[in-house]
Amino acid sequence: MGYIKAEEILPAEVIELIQQYVDGRNIYIPRKQNHRQEWGKSTKIKQELSVRNEQIYKDYQKGFRVSKLAEKYFLSEKSIQRIIREQQKEDRK
Repeated sequence: MGYIKAEEILPAEVIELIQQYVDGRNIYIPRKQNHRQEWGKSTKIKQELSVRNEQIYKDYQKGFRVSKLAEKYFLSEKSIQRIIREQQKEDRK
């Protein structure tokens, strides 16, 4: 995310109003609701995580222990347990 100088895009009156609340500090102005993108839509990370999670579940079904899966995939045991639970739900559908 890049920064834009307020002086380049906002009228002086708006800047003065904002300064009453956050003088000299950085603020984040979120996108309008109708301009927001779903998480992971602009990258392939959602797909990559799905493939990874499926592989974790396959390894679990082959007999890998949760602790070993946590080491192999550099995740916490709780995360591995959550992934396994989610994959089991998917299998039942």
